[in-house]
Amino acid sequence: MSISLRRARTMIRKAFENARGAEMKPLAAVVLDEGGHIIAFEREDGARPGRFEIAHGKAYGAVMLGMPGSAQMARAEAQAYFIACANGALGGRMVPVPGGVIVRDSKGKILGAVGVSGDTSDNDAAAAKAGIEAAGLTAEI
Repeated sequence: MSISLRRARTMIRKAFENARGAEMKPLAAVVLDEGGHIIAFEREDGARPGRFEIAHGKAYGAVMLGMPGSAQMARAEAQAYFIACANGALGGRMVPVPGGVIVRDSKGKILGAVGVSGDTSDNDAAAAKAGIEAAGLTAEI
C-alpha cells in the first residue's frame, strides 16, 4: 500500500479544516511517500513565505529517521550531536520539531509523513494528525 494523490489531498484538506475549526494561523502542508518524495503540497491563503521549506523539513526528517518530530526534538535535547549529524547527512533538510507526523497503515507499516507549518509546532502536529486520521490512516505524532 502507498499513499495515493487522492488520499494525500484528503489529508491536507482535513488538516486545513481542523486548523480553521481551531482558529489556527494559516498553514502549509506537505505529504511525502516512504522514500521522502512529495506527493502533494498546499499552502493556505495568508501562510507566510518559507512555510513550504519548514513543512517539508518536518515531514522529511520524520520519514527519513522513522520518528515523528516530537521524538526528534526529544532526541535533539538528549543527544544534540546525533540530530546535528543526521541533519548534515540528510543535506540540512530536517526540521526536528513537532509537526512532522509519521503516516502508518493498519499493520503499522510506515507509508510516509505529513509536515505542517504555520502555527505552533504542537498545533501543526494536531492538524496533521487530524488529516491523516480523516484519510483512514494512523498518525504517529
